Order: sequence, then C-alpha cells, then structure tokens
Amino acid sequence: MANIRTLIVDDTLFIRMVLKQVLRKTEFEVVGEATDGQEAVAKYEELKPDLVVMDIIMPSMSGLDAVRQIMGKYPQAWIVMCSALGQNDVIAQALAAGARDYIVKPFVPDQVLETLRGGPRDTAC
Repeated sequence: MANIRTLIVDDTLFIRMVLKQVLRKTEFEVVGEATDGQEAVAKYEELKPDLVVMDIIMPSMSGLDAVRQIMGKYPQAWIVMCSALGQNDVIAQALAAGARDYIVKPFVPDQVLETLRGGPRDTAC
C-alpha cells in the first residue's frame, strides 16, 4: 500500500508533534506542516497531499476558511478537522465547508488512526 501523503495544520507545535508521532510507522507520511489557514492553502497548492488534518481556530485564517478555499479549487481534497471545539454547530460548519470528518482534542491515537483510515484510498490530487 502506498503511503498517504499528509499535511498537518495546527498553530500549536505540540499538537503537530503529537500528530506526527501518532502517524509515525503507519501508512501516513507527513509531507508538510502549516501553522495557520493561509499557510495551509499555500502548502496544499505546493504539496497536493492526499490528506489534510487541520485545526479550526488559528491566527490569520481559520481552518474553516482554509477548508472553503481548498475545497473551492480542489473538490477532491480530503480534509479532516482536528479541534478542541466539540460543539455540534462547529462540527456542522466544518462538514458543510467540505471537511470529510472531525477529530476532537484531546484525542486518542487509535481513534485518530481509525478516523484517518476512513479517508482517501489510491487517489491523486
């Protein structure tokens, strides 16, 4: 099975490090990181990853706005939101913006992998 090229987007270095650790030694290959929505859009353009794991609340541009921009240009993008905000309305907004799934922080590594494994299979962006 080919590696699933993954972009991690979170303004908190610790969360990016934890996610990289969870994905280590799995089929997910972290090909890039971004610290805000603007950087996420630029990195998506540059890297064309198979999967994006994105926080919602970030400086400069929110994850919701970044999802809207990416999905507007790349409707095949596979984006999973990852946020401490577990309210139903925020989840609904993320899904309406084009996110494919949602992970609530703090997360359990096995649940993260299970959610992400529901993602893209043999897709080229």
